[in-house]
Amino acid sequence: MDDGDRGTARPKRADARRNQEALLDAAASVFVTSGVEAPIRDIAAAAGVGTATIYRHFPTRADLIVAVYRHQVESLAQAGPVLLATSPTPYAALRRWMDAFVDFVITKQGLAAVLQSDDPCFDPLHTYFLDHLVPVCARLLDAAAASGEIRDDLAAYELMRGVGGICAGAGKNRRYDARRLVAVLVAGLAVKD
Repeated sequence: MDDGDRGTARPKRADARRNQEALLDAAASVFVTSGVEAPIRDIAAAAGVGTATIYRHFPTRADLIVAVYRHQVESLAQAGPVLLATSPTPYAALRRWMDAFVDFVITKQGLAAVLQSDDPCFDPLHTYFLDHLVPVCARLLDAAAASGEIRDDLAAYELMRGVGGICAGAGKNRRYDARRLVAVLVAGLAVKD
């Protein structure tokens, strides 16, 4: 091995990537229902792995939290172009993406206290979120506006902040349906004939 090869990490095998994604999805689900302080054994059980597997991938809880957050951001960012290519209209793609964004925001609320802690490992996550998701939302909005389906005077960041505010209003109130309210918001973007 020459010196140039020492700093490069080998890519993970496809099955290792799938296993890690399943673990991150399970952790996110457990975080939503039980909070980020949920026992690692609960996350392991949900993922169908042993606790040693989790610690091998994520030596600390903070490592796991950061990985879950990044994984969710990346999944949502990848979904935008796919929805735009496969939905019947750009507006339909936007509506479906906003549903996924609501899921993400609700999951993120379970992480809110940790993300706002003094631990510096969480500091870059908001920028990561903005850098990856605002352009995707903007592309969906632009496509729907260009097709004449929605108004063209709303910025992606503005819409995403509005959705975040709607989702934050739910708290632990089961009678508050953030998804329904976001659907009303997105319906309000439609151009009426």
